[in-house]
Formats: sequence, structure tokens, C-alpha cells
Amino acid sequence: MITSQLVAYIRTQLSANVPRETIRQSLLVNGWTEREVAEAMASVLPKTPVAIAIARPSLAGKKFALSLGFILVSAVYVIWQNVSGGQNILSQATGASATPGQSYKAANEALLQTLSQIENSTATGPVPGPTAAGSPRAPSPAPTPTPAPAPQKPTGLYADGSYNGTTADAYYGTVQVKAVITNGQLADVQFVQYPNTHSTSVYINEQAMPLLTQEAIQAQSANVSGVSGATFTSQAFQQSLASALALAKN
Repeated sequence: MITSQLVAYIRTQLSANVPRETIRQSLLVNGWTEREVAEAMASVLPKTPVAIAIARPSLAGKKFALSLGFILVSAVYVIWQNVSGGQNILSQATGASATPGQSYKAANEALLQTLSQIENSTATGPVPGPTAAGSPRAPSPAPTPTPAPAPQKPTGLYADGSYNGTTADAYYGTVQVKAVITNGQLADVQFVQYPNTHSTSVYINEQAMPLLTQEAIQAQSANVSGVSGATFTSQAFQQSLASALALAKN
């Protein structure tokens, strides 16, 4: 049976980005069952909305677009050279005039160099820059979240909470009790219903109820000997408390 402490622990760990499998293993080690962990996880995790996949351009598409752009730039540059007789990239570097064919060759070489850089960056990922000493800088590992200690499963006979038993016939009326469980133990028994329509019944039950409650707490069960003079109430008390403790069983 899952508890509020278990649910709160899972919610806290997920907020700290602890992997679900790490949380699950921690809880299993501490006595929780696979079913209890799964139910607690389901109560914490929101329903995942359906994601709409957006297609991203592939490397081949990027290369094609880049190639087309360079070809257009080269063509415009060659036409400009023929019309205006302006200087090209080679003339700026060497101080000598260059033909349109040389200009196209230079643009084509620049294109091939750019494509080679794209392929290398895709295959190996970004290259870290050098440090102040000139040596390559090692990438910093991502911090791994450390899970907090998992809560121990209660080791008592019962799960914490309040549990209403069924109503039982006490001849002069009905008896229904509520079992209060704290730290896995029966801590209190509260009467929800009891015979109170006659003055004699009220008197008998007011004397018997505290004794029955005390005896049940000492026995940690519904196996009480009963109170003399309150036989019907004692029997109904046992039946109602037994059904409440059955609900509280771990």
C-alpha cells in the first residue's frame, strides 16, 4: 500500500532530475514492491502530451543549399568581373589581376573547404578551444544528480491511516468503529456508531467502550475478551474492528 511519504519522496526526486530507474531501485532495496512503486510513480507523473515531430533539415540538405548559394555567388561574381573589370579575391591577395576562370576556381575551393568543415564538425562534434597554456581543454562532465535516501517501508502490522470498519449488530443497535494506525501500530479505536437509544444502553456502552478500546490497543488486534455485562456490544466491536484492521493490513 502506497503512502503519502512514498509519493512525496518520488515527487521530490523527479523534481531534482533523478532518473526514474534510480528511484525505483532505491525503493525496491528499502522494501517496496514493484506494484507499489509503479502505482506511486503513476500518481505523480503527469500524462505526457503527444509531441508533434518537426522535421529538421538533414546534413545533405544543408550541403545542397550551401552549394547552391556558392554557385550563385560565383556566377554573379564572374559576370561582374566581365562587365566592370573589377578586381577579384586573388588580385586582392597577390596584387596581380586574375581571370574570371581563376575567380570561379577560388570560389569553388572555398566552397569545398566549407563543406569539409561541415562534415568534420558533424562527425566529431564541436572542438573545445585551447586553454591559456595552449593545451586542449577537456570537456566538463555533466553533474549526476544524487538521489536522496529512499523512505523505509513501514515495518508494523498495518499501514498508517484511518480505516472504518463495517457496522455490526449489537441487538439494541449497531456498532461501527474506526481504527487509527500510527507508525504501523493500532494507536486508537474510535466509535462511529453504538447503541444509544435507551438510557441503559448508553450507560453500559459508556462503561464498556473505553475498556474495549484499551484491550484492543494492547492486543494490536480485534481479539479481545470482551466486557462482562456488555456481551452484544463486545461482539459487535470485535466484528467491526476486525474488518477495519483487514483494510489496514500491509
